[in-house]
Amino acid sequence: MSTVVLARKYRPRTFAQMVGQEHVVTALTHALTGNRLHHAYLFTGTRGIGKTTVSRILAKSLNCTGPDGSGGITATPCGQCQACREIDADRYIDYIELDAASNRSIDEIRDLIERAAYKPGVGRYKVFRIDEAHQLTKDAFNALLKTLEEPPEYLKFVLATTDPEKMLPTVLSRCLQFNLRPMAPDTVRAHLAEVLAAEGVPHDEASLRLLGRAARGSMRDGLSLADQAIAYGGGRLEEAVVRRMLGSVERSHARELATALAARDGAAVLALADGLRQRGQSAAGTLDELALLLQQAAVEQVAPGTLEAGDPDADDARAVAPLLAPDETQLLYSMALHGRAELALMPDEHAALAMVLLRFLAFPSEAAVSAGAPEARSAPLRAPSPPTSRSPLAVAKAPPPLPSPPLPGQPRAGSPAVTAAMTSAPMTSAPMSAVPRALGDRWAALVASLIERGSISALVRELAWSAALVAIDETASPPVWRLAVEREALRQATLADKLASALAPTLGAAVKLELAAGVPEDSPARRDAAERARRQAEAEATIQADPVVRELLGTFKGARIVPGSVKPA
Repeated sequence: MSTVVLARKYRPRTFAQMVGQEHVVTALTHALTGNRLHHAYLFTGTRGIGKTTVSRILAKSLNCTGPDGSGGITATPCGQCQACREIDADRYIDYIELDAASNRSIDEIRDLIERAAYKPGVGRYKVFRIDEAHQLTKDAFNALLKTLEEPPEYLKFVLATTDPEKMLPTVLSRCLQFNLRPMAPDTVRAHLAEVLAAEGVPHDEASLRLLGRAARGSMRDGLSLADQAIAYGGGRLEEAVVRRMLGSVERSHARELATALAARDGAAVLALADGLRQRGQSAAGTLDELALLLQQAAVEQVAPGTLEAGDPDADDARAVAPLLAPDETQLLYSMALHGRAELALMPDEHAALAMVLLRFLAFPSEAAVSAGAPEARSAPLRAPSPPTSRSPLAVAKAPPPLPSPPLPGQPRAGSPAVTAAMTSAPMTSAPMSAVPRALGDRWAALVASLIERGSISALVRELAWSAALVAIDETASPPVWRLAVEREALRQATLADKLASALAPTLGAAVKLELAAGVPEDSPARRDAAERARRQAEAEATIQADPVVRELLGTFKGARIVPGSVKPA
Protein backbone atom coordinates (compact mmCIF):
# COMPACT_ATOMS: atom_id res chain seq x y z
CA MET A 1 0.00 0.00 0.00
CA SER A 2 1.45 3.37 -1.00
CA THR A 3 2.10 6.00 1.65
CA VAL A 4 0.36 9.37 1.44
CA VAL A 5 2.88 12.21 1.44
CA LEU A 6 2.89 14.39 4.54
CA ALA A 7 1.79 17.52 2.68
CA ARG A 8 -1.44 15.80 1.60
CA LYS A 9 -1.98 13.70 4.70
CA TYR A 10 -1.79 16.72 7.01
CA ARG A 11 -3.54 19.27 4.80
CA PRO A 12 -5.89 21.25 7.09
CA ARG A 13 -9.55 20.30 6.80
CA THR A 14 -10.92 23.21 8.86
CA PHE A 15 -9.97 26.83 9.54
CA ALA A 16 -8.93 25.84 13.08
CA GLN A 17 -6.25 23.52 11.67
CA MET A 18 -4.65 26.21 9.50
CA VAL A 19 -1.28 27.45 10.69
CA GLY A 20 0.25 30.88 10.22
CA GLN A 21 -2.68 32.59 8.46
CA GLU A 22 -4.73 33.80 11.43
CA HIS A 23 -5.60 37.11 9.76
CA VAL A 24 -7.30 35.35 6.84
CA VAL A 25 -8.98 32.75 9.06
CA THR A 26 -10.41 35.43 11.37
CA ALA A 27 -11.84 37.51 8.51
CA LEU A 28 -13.45 34.55 6.77
CA THR A 29 -14.80 33.13 10.04
CA HIS A 30 -16.51 36.41 10.88
CA ALA A 31 -17.94 36.71 7.37
CA LEU A 32 -19.35 33.18 7.40
CA THR A 33 -20.71 33.50 10.93
CA GLY A 34 -22.45 36.77 10.11
CA ASN A 35 -23.53 35.57 6.65
CA ARG A 36 -21.78 38.55 5.04
CA LEU A 37 -20.59 36.79 1.91
CA HIS A 38 -18.84 38.27 -1.11
CA HIS A 39 -19.35 36.97 -4.63
CA ALA A 40 -15.63 36.82 -5.51
CA TYR A 41 -12.53 36.16 -3.40
CA LEU A 42 -8.88 36.59 -4.37
CA PHE A 43 -6.18 34.76 -2.39
CA THR A 44 -2.61 35.88 -3.06
CA GLY A 45 0.74 34.69 -1.82
CA THR A 46 3.74 32.53 -2.64
CA ARG A 47 3.52 28.80 -3.26
CA GLY A 48 2.67 26.30 -0.56
CA ILE A 49 1.22 28.66 2.04
CA GLY A 50 -2.43 27.61 1.90
CA LYS A 51 -4.25 29.21 -1.04
CA THR A 52 -5.76 25.92 -2.24
CA THR A 53 -6.44 24.78 1.31
CA VAL A 54 -8.34 27.91 2.33
CA SER A 55 -10.31 27.77 -0.94
CA ARG A 56 -11.49 24.23 -0.25
CA ILE A 57 -12.37 24.98 3.36
CA LEU A 58 -14.38 27.99 2.17
CA ALA A 59 -16.21 25.78 -0.37
CA LYS A 60 -17.03 23.28 2.40
CA SER A 61 -18.26 26.07 4.68
CA LEU A 62 -20.62 27.30 1.97
CA ASN A 63 -22.03 23.85 1.20
CA CYS A 64 -21.83 21.95 4.50
CA THR A 65 -25.13 20.39 5.59
CA GLY A 66 -23.96 19.02 8.94
CA PRO A 67 -23.84 15.41 10.11
CA ASP A 68 -27.63 15.20 10.15
CA GLY A 69 -28.14 16.98 6.83
CA SER A 70 -29.90 20.01 8.34
CA GLY A 71 -26.98 22.38 8.74
CA GLY A 72 -26.40 25.67 6.93
CA ILE A 73 -23.53 27.99 6.05
CA THR A 74 -20.93 27.63 8.80
CA ALA A 75 -17.37 28.61 9.69
CA THR A 76 -16.80 25.10 11.09
CA PRO A 77 -17.62 22.52 8.40
CA CYS A 78 -18.43 19.14 9.86
CA GLY A 79 -16.21 17.05 7.61
CA GLN A 80 -18.80 14.25 7.62
CA CYS A 81 -21.54 15.31 5.22
CA GLN A 82 -21.46 14.49 1.50
CA ALA A 83 -20.25 17.98 0.50
CA CYS A 84 -17.35 17.99 3.01
CA ARG A 85 -16.20 14.48 2.14
CA GLU A 86 -16.39 14.95 -1.60
CA ILE A 87 -14.65 18.34 -1.60
CA ASP A 88 -11.84 16.82 0.49
CA ALA A 89 -11.65 13.97 -2.05
CA ASP A 90 -11.66 16.47 -4.96
CA ARG A 91 -14.79 15.00 -6.59
CA TYR A 92 -17.60 17.40 -5.68
CA ILE A 93 -19.48 18.33 -8.83
CA ASP A 94 -20.29 21.88 -7.67
CA TYR A 95 -16.67 22.72 -6.83
CA ILE A 96 -14.81 23.32 -10.10
CA GLU A 97 -11.07 24.04 -10.20
CA LEU A 98 -9.42 25.55 -13.28
CA ASP A 99 -5.64 25.83 -13.63
CA ALA A 100 -5.05 29.03 -15.60
CA ALA A 101 -1.43 28.06 -16.19
CA SER A 102 -2.56 25.48 -18.74
CA ASN A 103 -6.16 26.65 -19.42
CA ARG A 104 -5.70 30.33 -20.01
CA SER A 105 -7.40 31.12 -23.28
CA ILE A 106 -10.77 32.71 -23.92
CA ASP A 107 -12.24 29.34 -25.01
CA GLU A 108 -11.79 27.83 -21.53
CA ILE A 109 -13.32 30.90 -19.90
CA ARG A 110 -16.31 30.82 -22.26
CA ASP A 111 -16.87 27.19 -21.31
CA LEU A 112 -16.70 28.20 -17.63
CA ILE A 113 -19.23 30.98 -18.18
CA GLU A 114 -21.61 28.55 -19.89
CA ARG A 115 -21.37 26.18 -16.92
CA ALA A 116 -22.11 29.11 -14.60
CA ALA A 117 -25.55 29.47 -16.17
CA TYR A 118 -26.68 26.20 -14.55
CA LYS A 119 -27.64 26.00 -10.89
CA PRO A 120 -25.75 23.75 -8.48
CA GLY A 121 -26.44 20.07 -8.99
CA VAL A 122 -26.28 18.95 -5.34
CA GLY A 123 -24.90 21.81 -3.31
CA ARG A 124 -26.02 25.15 -1.96
CA TYR A 125 -23.44 27.12 -3.99
CA LYS A 126 -21.47 26.43 -7.12
CA VAL A 127 -17.84 27.46 -6.45
CA PHE A 128 -15.45 28.18 -9.32
CA ARG A 129 -11.79 28.27 -8.34
CA ILE A 130 -9.23 29.64 -10.85
CA ASP A 131 -5.64 28.90 -9.86
CA GLU A 132 -2.75 31.09 -11.08
CA ALA A 133 -5.37 33.53 -12.31
CA HIS A 134 -2.75 36.07 -13.40
CA GLN A 135 -1.87 33.81 -16.34
CA LEU A 136 -5.24 34.26 -18.03
CA THR A 137 -4.99 36.15 -21.29
CA LYS A 138 -6.37 39.67 -21.52
CA ASP A 139 -9.22 38.47 -23.71
CA ALA A 140 -10.05 35.75 -21.19
CA PHE A 141 -10.10 38.32 -18.38
CA ASN A 142 -12.38 40.61 -20.36
CA ALA A 143 -14.75 37.74 -21.12
CA LEU A 144 -14.93 36.92 -17.41
CA LEU A 145 -15.49 40.46 -16.15
CA LYS A 146 -19.27 40.67 -16.57
CA THR A 147 -19.92 37.36 -14.85
CA LEU A 148 -17.35 38.18 -12.16
CA GLU A 149 -19.04 41.50 -11.40
CA GLU A 150 -22.66 40.27 -11.34
CA PRO A 151 -22.69 36.48 -10.88
CA PRO A 152 -25.90 34.56 -10.09
CA GLU A 153 -26.65 34.35 -6.36
CA TYR A 154 -25.74 30.67 -6.33
CA LEU A 155 -22.25 31.25 -7.79
CA LYS A 156 -19.02 32.13 -5.95
CA PHE A 157 -15.65 32.81 -7.56
CA VAL A 158 -12.37 32.01 -5.81
CA LEU A 159 -9.24 33.25 -7.60
CA ALA A 160 -5.70 32.41 -6.49
CA THR A 161 -2.42 33.86 -7.71
CA THR A 162 1.24 34.10 -6.80
CA ASP A 163 1.60 37.38 -8.73
CA PRO A 164 -1.28 39.81 -8.11
CA GLU A 165 0.65 42.61 -9.84
CA LYS A 166 -0.14 40.96 -13.18
CA MET A 167 -3.89 40.92 -12.52
CA LEU A 168 -6.02 43.46 -14.35
CA PRO A 169 -7.13 46.31 -12.06
CA THR A 170 -10.71 45.76 -13.25
CA VAL A 171 -10.53 42.20 -11.88
CA LEU A 172 -8.93 43.22 -8.60
CA SER A 173 -11.63 45.79 -7.97
CA ARG A 174 -14.32 43.11 -8.22
CA CYS A 175 -12.74 40.75 -5.67
CA LEU A 176 -12.36 40.66 -1.92
CA GLN A 177 -8.59 40.22 -1.60
CA PHE A 178 -6.69 38.28 1.09
CA ASN A 179 -2.90 38.13 1.17
CA LEU A 180 -1.57 34.91 2.67
CA ARG A 181 1.80 35.53 4.27
CA PRO A 182 4.95 33.41 4.15
CA MET A 183 5.37 31.62 7.45
CA ALA A 184 8.15 32.27 9.92
CA PRO A 185 10.77 29.48 10.26
CA ASP A 186 9.70 28.93 13.87
CA THR A 187 6.08 28.45 12.75
CA VAL A 188 7.12 25.82 10.21
CA ARG A 189 9.42 24.17 12.76
CA ALA A 190 6.69 23.93 15.39
CA HIS A 191 4.22 22.40 12.94
CA LEU A 192 6.81 19.91 11.69
CA ALA A 193 7.44 18.85 15.28
CA GLU A 194 3.72 18.07 15.71
CA VAL A 195 3.55 16.15 12.44
CA LEU A 196 6.67 14.08 13.15
CA ALA A 197 5.44 13.33 16.66
CA ALA A 198 2.15 12.10 15.19
CA GLU A 199 4.08 9.98 12.69
CA GLY A 200 6.39 8.61 15.38
CA VAL A 201 9.53 9.75 13.56
CA PRO A 202 12.57 10.30 15.85
CA HIS A 203 14.13 13.72 15.31
CA ASP A 204 16.31 16.33 16.98
CA GLU A 205 15.59 20.04 17.35
CA ALA A 206 18.50 21.13 15.17
CA SER A 207 17.20 19.18 12.17
CA LEU A 208 13.81 20.87 12.49
CA ARG A 209 15.47 24.30 12.57
CA LEU A 210 17.26 23.49 9.32
CA LEU A 211 14.04 22.32 7.66
CA GLY A 212 12.13 25.36 8.95
CA ARG A 213 14.65 27.71 7.34
CA ALA A 214 14.92 25.71 4.12
CA ALA A 215 11.13 25.85 3.66
CA ARG A 216 11.42 29.62 3.01
CA GLY A 217 7.97 30.38 4.37
CA SER A 218 6.14 27.51 2.60
CA MET A 219 4.55 24.91 4.87
CA ARG A 220 4.07 22.57 1.93
CA ASP A 221 7.78 22.79 1.08
CA GLY A 222 8.62 22.16 4.74
CA LEU A 223 6.52 18.99 4.81
CA SER A 224 7.95 17.84 1.47
CA LEU A 225 11.49 18.37 2.75
CA ALA A 226 10.60 16.44 5.90
CA ASP A 227 9.39 13.54 3.73
CA GLN A 228 12.66 13.65 1.81
CA ALA A 229 14.72 13.82 5.00
CA ILE A 230 12.91 10.82 6.49
CA ALA A 231 13.77 8.78 3.42
CA TYR A 232 17.33 10.12 3.32
CA GLY A 233 17.90 9.39 7.00
CA GLY A 234 16.37 5.94 7.02
CA GLY A 235 13.33 6.83 9.09
CA ARG A 236 14.87 9.37 11.49
CA LEU A 237 15.94 13.02 11.33
CA GLU A 238 19.39 14.03 12.55
CA GLU A 239 21.12 17.37 12.08
CA ALA A 240 24.16 16.04 10.21
CA VAL A 241 22.02 14.02 7.80
CA VAL A 242 19.56 16.86 7.14
CA ARG A 243 22.39 19.34 6.70
CA ARG A 244 24.04 17.05 4.15
CA MET A 245 20.74 16.58 2.31
CA LEU A 246 20.08 20.32 2.12
CA GLY A 247 23.68 21.23 1.35
CA SER A 248 23.66 23.56 4.36
CA VAL A 249 26.89 24.87 5.82
CA GLU A 250 27.58 24.56 9.54
CA ARG A 251 27.22 27.77 11.50
CA SER A 252 30.79 27.40 12.80
CA HIS A 253 32.15 27.86 9.26
CA ALA A 254 30.11 31.03 8.79
CA ARG A 255 31.39 32.33 12.13
CA GLU A 256 35.00 31.69 11.12
CA LEU A 257 34.44 33.56 7.85
CA ALA A 258 32.81 36.51 9.61
CA THR A 259 35.68 36.66 12.11
CA ALA A 260 38.32 36.65 9.36
CA LEU A 261 36.44 39.30 7.38
CA ALA A 262 36.09 41.51 10.44
CA ALA A 263 39.84 41.26 11.01
CA ARG A 264 40.47 42.09 7.32
CA ASP A 265 42.53 38.89 7.12
CA GLY A 266 42.50 38.09 3.42
CA ALA A 267 44.74 35.02 3.73
CA ALA A 268 42.43 33.48 6.33
CA VAL A 269 39.35 34.21 4.19
CA LEU A 270 40.89 32.45 1.19
CA ALA A 271 41.99 29.50 3.33
CA LEU A 272 38.48 29.10 4.76
CA ALA A 273 36.90 29.33 1.30
CA ASP A 274 39.29 26.68 0.02
CA GLY A 275 38.46 24.49 3.03
CA LEU A 276 34.78 24.69 2.12
CA ARG A 277 35.65 23.50 -1.38
CA GLN A 278 37.72 20.59 -0.02
CA ARG A 279 34.83 19.47 2.20
CA GLY A 280 32.35 19.75 -0.67
CA GLN A 281 30.32 22.48 1.09
CA SER A 282 27.92 24.45 -1.08
CA ALA A 283 28.99 27.97 -2.02
CA ALA A 284 25.36 29.11 -2.04
CA GLY A 285 24.80 27.45 1.33
CA THR A 286 27.82 29.30 2.69
CA LEU A 287 26.41 32.69 1.74
CA ASP A 288 22.97 31.73 3.06
CA GLU A 289 24.39 30.75 6.45
CA LEU A 290 26.62 33.83 6.55
CA ALA A 291 23.61 36.06 5.85
CA LEU A 292 21.61 34.37 8.63
CA LEU A 293 24.51 34.83 11.03
CA LEU A 294 24.86 38.51 10.15
CA GLN A 295 21.11 39.07 10.48
CA GLN A 296 21.21 37.73 14.02
CA ALA A 297 24.40 39.70 14.76
CA ALA A 298 22.69 42.91 13.61
CA VAL A 299 19.79 42.20 15.98
CA GLU A 300 22.25 41.66 18.83
CA GLN A 301 24.00 44.95 18.01
CA VAL A 302 20.88 47.11 18.15
CA ALA A 303 18.99 45.17 20.82
CA PRO A 304 21.38 43.11 22.96
CA GLY A 305 19.80 40.14 24.69
CA THR A 306 16.78 39.79 22.39
CA LEU A 307 18.01 36.72 20.48
CA GLU A 308 16.21 33.52 21.41
CA ALA A 309 17.89 31.98 24.43
CA GLY A 310 17.25 28.41 23.30
CA ASP A 311 18.67 28.91 19.80
CA PRO A 312 22.17 27.34 19.67
CA ASP A 313 23.06 29.52 16.69
CA ALA A 314 22.52 32.67 18.77
CA ASP A 315 25.83 32.14 20.60
CA ASP A 316 27.74 32.52 17.34
CA ALA A 317 25.82 35.71 16.54
CA ARG A 318 26.63 37.13 19.98
CA ALA A 319 30.31 36.38 19.39
CA VAL A 320 30.37 38.04 15.95
CA ALA A 321 28.36 41.14 16.91
CA PRO A 322 31.23 43.00 18.70
CA LEU A 323 33.69 42.27 15.87
CA LEU A 324 31.92 44.39 13.26
CA ALA A 325 30.58 47.92 13.34
CA PRO A 326 26.82 48.01 12.68
CA ASP A 327 27.34 49.56 9.26
CA GLU A 328 29.95 46.92 8.40
CA THR A 329 27.45 44.23 9.38
CA GLN A 330 24.87 45.72 7.04
CA LEU A 331 27.38 46.00 4.20
CA LEU A 332 28.58 42.41 4.56
CA TYR A 333 24.98 41.16 4.85
CA SER A 334 24.07 42.94 1.61
CA MET A 335 27.10 41.47 -0.15
CA ALA A 336 26.20 37.96 0.98
CA LEU A 337 22.63 38.32 -0.30
CA HIS A 338 23.50 39.84 -3.65
CA GLY A 339 26.56 37.66 -4.11
CA ARG A 340 24.43 34.52 -4.19
CA ALA A 341 23.11 35.49 -7.63
CA GLU A 342 26.66 35.82 -8.95
CA LEU A 343 27.73 32.25 -8.18
CA ALA A 344 26.13 30.85 -11.34
CA LEU A 345 27.94 33.39 -13.52
CA MET A 346 31.27 31.55 -13.14
CA PRO A 347 32.00 27.91 -14.02
CA ASP A 348 33.69 27.56 -10.62
CA GLU A 349 31.19 28.65 -7.96
CA HIS A 350 33.79 28.46 -5.18
CA ALA A 351 36.01 30.91 -7.05
CA ALA A 352 32.97 33.19 -7.30
CA LEU A 353 32.40 32.70 -3.55
CA ALA A 354 35.97 33.82 -2.84
CA MET A 355 35.45 36.96 -4.94
CA VAL A 356 32.21 37.79 -3.13
CA LEU A 357 33.98 37.49 0.23
CA LEU A 358 37.05 39.44 -0.88
CA ARG A 359 34.81 42.25 -2.09
CA PHE A 360 34.24 43.21 1.52
CA LEU A 361 37.99 43.62 2.00
CA ALA A 362 38.05 46.04 -0.95
CA PHE A 363 36.11 48.58 1.14
CA PRO A 364 38.66 49.80 3.72
CA SER A 365 36.84 52.22 5.95
CA GLU A 366 39.93 54.34 6.46
CA ALA A 367 39.98 55.48 2.82
CA ALA A 368 36.33 56.49 2.90
CA VAL A 369 36.75 58.90 5.80
CA SER A 370 40.28 60.12 5.18
CA ALA A 371 39.32 61.41 1.72
CA GLY A 372 36.93 63.79 3.46
CA ALA A 373 34.37 63.89 0.65
CA PRO A 374 30.70 64.26 1.65
CA GLU A 375 29.80 61.13 -0.24
CA ALA A 376 32.47 59.24 1.65
CA ARG A 377 31.05 60.30 4.99
CA SER A 378 27.70 58.83 4.01
CA ALA A 379 29.23 55.57 2.79
CA PRO A 380 28.46 52.29 4.62
CA LEU A 381 31.68 52.30 6.60
CA ARG A 382 32.31 54.97 9.23
CA ALA A 383 35.54 53.79 10.86
CA PRO A 384 38.40 56.25 11.64
CA SER A 385 40.95 57.33 9.09
CA PRO A 386 44.57 56.20 9.48
CA PRO A 387 47.36 58.74 9.95
CA THR A 388 50.02 59.32 7.34
CA SER A 389 53.71 59.69 8.08
CA ARG A 390 53.49 63.52 8.14
CA SER A 391 51.79 63.87 11.53
CA PRO A 392 49.63 61.86 13.94
CA LEU A 393 46.47 63.46 12.63
CA ALA A 394 47.40 64.06 9.02
CA VAL A 395 44.77 63.30 6.41
CA ALA A 396 45.54 61.41 3.23
CA LYS A 397 45.19 63.59 0.18
CA ALA A 398 42.47 62.81 -2.32
CA PRO A 399 43.61 62.88 -5.95
CA PRO A 400 42.66 66.17 -7.63
CA PRO A 401 39.77 66.02 -10.11
CA LEU A 402 40.57 66.01 -13.79
CA PRO A 403 39.97 69.48 -15.29
CA SER A 404 37.39 69.96 -18.01
CA PRO A 405 38.48 71.59 -21.28
CA PRO A 406 38.40 75.38 -20.72
CA LEU A 407 35.91 77.56 -22.52
CA PRO A 408 37.03 80.74 -24.27
CA GLY A 409 38.02 83.30 -21.69
CA GLN A 410 38.57 80.74 -18.93
CA PRO A 411 41.97 79.93 -17.42
CA ARG A 412 43.94 76.88 -18.53
CA ALA A 413 44.59 73.82 -16.37
CA GLY A 414 46.88 74.60 -13.45
CA SER A 415 45.04 77.74 -12.38
CA PRO A 416 43.43 77.64 -8.92
CA ALA A 417 40.05 78.19 -10.53
CA VAL A 418 40.10 74.88 -12.37
CA THR A 419 38.46 72.98 -9.48
CA ALA A 420 35.80 75.60 -8.75
CA ALA A 421 32.39 75.36 -10.45
CA MET A 422 30.32 78.40 -11.36
CA THR A 423 26.67 78.82 -10.39
CA SER A 424 24.30 81.41 -8.97
CA ALA A 425 24.61 80.19 -5.36
CA PRO A 426 26.80 82.05 -2.84
CA MET A 427 29.80 80.31 -1.27
CA THR A 428 29.91 79.76 2.47
CA SER A 429 32.06 77.74 4.79
CA ALA A 430 31.62 76.72 8.42
CA PRO A 431 34.83 75.13 9.69
CA MET A 432 34.59 72.92 12.77
CA SER A 433 36.97 73.42 15.63
CA ALA A 434 38.32 71.25 18.41
CA VAL A 435 39.76 72.59 21.68
CA PRO A 436 43.37 71.33 21.93
CA ARG A 437 44.41 70.12 25.34
CA ALA A 438 47.45 68.33 26.72
CA LEU A 439 45.50 65.14 27.29
CA GLY A 440 44.05 65.49 23.82
CA ASP A 441 47.53 65.72 22.30
CA ARG A 442 48.65 62.61 24.16
CA TRP A 443 45.55 60.62 23.24
CA ALA A 444 45.67 61.68 19.58
CA ALA A 445 49.31 60.58 19.27
CA LEU A 446 48.58 57.23 20.91
CA VAL A 447 45.56 56.51 18.73
CA ALA A 448 47.47 57.49 15.59
CA SER A 449 50.25 55.08 16.56
CA LEU A 450 47.81 52.21 17.20
CA ILE A 451 46.02 52.74 13.90
CA GLU A 452 49.25 53.04 11.93
CA ARG A 453 50.51 49.73 13.34
CA GLY A 454 47.16 48.04 12.80
CA SER A 455 46.85 47.21 16.50
CA ILE A 456 43.13 48.04 16.64
CA SER A 457 40.28 47.45 14.23
CA ALA A 458 36.50 47.48 13.86
CA LEU A 459 34.63 48.74 16.96
CA VAL A 460 37.79 49.05 19.07
CA ARG A 461 39.26 51.41 16.48
CA GLU A 462 35.99 53.32 16.33
CA LEU A 463 36.01 53.70 20.11
CA ALA A 464 39.59 55.02 20.20
CA TRP A 465 39.00 57.42 17.29
CA SER A 466 35.78 58.96 18.60
CA ALA A 467 36.63 59.12 22.34
CA ALA A 468 38.34 61.92 24.26
CA LEU A 469 40.80 61.41 27.13
CA VAL A 470 39.46 63.60 29.96
CA ALA A 471 41.33 62.40 33.08
CA ILE A 472 44.15 60.13 34.28
CA ASP A 473 44.36 58.77 37.82
CA GLU A 474 48.01 57.79 38.35
CA THR A 475 47.40 56.86 42.01
CA ALA A 476 45.36 53.79 41.05
CA SER A 477 46.94 50.46 40.25
CA PRO A 478 46.88 50.09 37.35
CA PRO A 479 46.39 53.75 36.37
CA VAL A 480 42.83 54.63 35.37
CA TRP A 481 42.26 56.57 32.16
CA ARG A 482 38.80 58.05 31.76
CA LEU A 483 37.42 58.47 28.24
CA ALA A 484 34.36 60.50 27.25
CA VAL A 485 32.31 58.44 24.77
CA GLU A 486 29.13 59.76 23.18
CA ARG A 487 27.80 56.66 21.42
CA GLU A 488 26.19 54.16 23.76
CA ALA A 489 27.02 51.25 21.46
CA LEU A 490 30.74 51.92 22.03
CA ARG A 491 30.49 52.09 25.83
CA GLN A 492 31.06 48.37 26.29
CA ALA A 493 33.39 46.78 28.81
CA THR A 494 34.68 44.28 26.25
CA LEU A 495 35.73 47.07 23.88
CA ALA A 496 37.44 48.95 26.72
CA ASP A 497 39.41 45.84 27.70
CA LYS A 498 40.54 45.25 24.11
CA LEU A 499 41.64 48.87 23.71
CA ALA A 500 43.50 48.77 27.05
CA SER A 501 45.32 45.62 25.94
CA ALA A 502 46.36 47.33 22.71
CA LEU A 503 47.65 50.39 24.62
CA ALA A 504 49.78 48.41 27.07
CA PRO A 505 52.72 47.63 24.71
CA THR A 506 52.96 51.27 23.62
CA LEU A 507 52.76 52.65 27.18
CA GLY A 508 55.00 49.98 28.62
CA ALA A 509 52.51 49.28 31.41
CA ALA A 510 48.91 48.20 31.85
CA VAL A 511 46.13 50.76 32.18
CA LYS A 512 42.43 50.51 32.97
CA LEU A 513 39.97 52.40 30.78
CA GLU A 514 36.76 53.83 32.17
CA LEU A 515 34.15 54.82 29.58
CA ALA A 516 31.92 57.70 30.65
CA ALA A 517 28.92 59.06 28.80
CA GLY A 518 29.59 62.53 27.46
CA VAL A 519 30.43 64.64 24.43
CA PRO A 520 34.11 64.11 23.47
CA GLU A 521 35.20 67.70 22.82
CA ASP A 522 38.82 66.87 21.93
CA SER A 523 38.72 63.48 20.25
CA PRO A 524 40.99 62.46 17.36
CA ALA A 525 37.90 62.40 15.16
CA ARG A 526 37.06 66.03 16.01
CA ARG A 527 40.67 67.11 15.49
CA ASP A 528 40.69 65.41 12.11
CA ALA A 529 37.41 67.09 11.15
CA ALA A 530 38.73 70.46 12.29
CA GLU A 531 41.93 70.05 10.28
CA ARG A 532 39.98 69.13 7.15
CA ALA A 533 37.64 72.08 7.68
CA ARG A 534 40.63 74.45 8.14
CA ARG A 535 42.23 73.27 4.93
CA GLN A 536 38.90 73.55 3.14
CA ALA A 537 38.45 77.12 4.37
CA GLU A 538 41.97 78.05 3.25
CA ALA A 539 41.34 76.60 -0.20
CA GLU A 540 38.07 78.50 -0.54
CA ALA A 541 39.71 81.73 0.61
CA THR A 542 42.51 81.23 -1.92
CA ILE A 543 40.01 80.77 -4.70
CA GLN A 544 38.01 83.84 -3.64
CA ALA A 545 41.17 85.97 -3.64
CA ASP A 546 42.60 84.65 -6.91
CA PRO A 547 42.79 87.49 -9.51
CA VAL A 548 41.71 85.24 -12.38
CA VAL A 549 38.67 84.06 -10.47
CA ARG A 550 37.72 87.60 -9.49
CA GLU A 551 38.04 88.65 -13.14
CA LEU A 552 35.79 85.77 -14.23
CA LEU A 553 33.20 86.64 -11.61
CA GLY A 554 33.22 90.20 -12.82
CA THR A 555 32.97 89.21 -16.49
CA PHE A 556 30.14 86.70 -16.15
CA LYS A 557 27.33 88.51 -14.35
CA GLY A 558 25.49 86.35 -11.82
CA ALA A 559 28.28 83.78 -11.69
CA ARG A 560 29.16 82.39 -8.24
CA ILE A 561 31.35 79.61 -6.89
CA VAL A 562 29.49 76.40 -5.97
CA PRO A 563 29.88 75.67 -2.24
CA GLY A 564 31.95 72.54 -1.73
CA SER A 565 33.29 72.48 -5.30
CA VAL A 566 36.68 73.71 -4.13
CA LYS A 567 38.95 70.90 -2.91
CA PRO A 568 42.16 71.41 -0.91
CA ALA A 569 45.37 70.54 -2.74
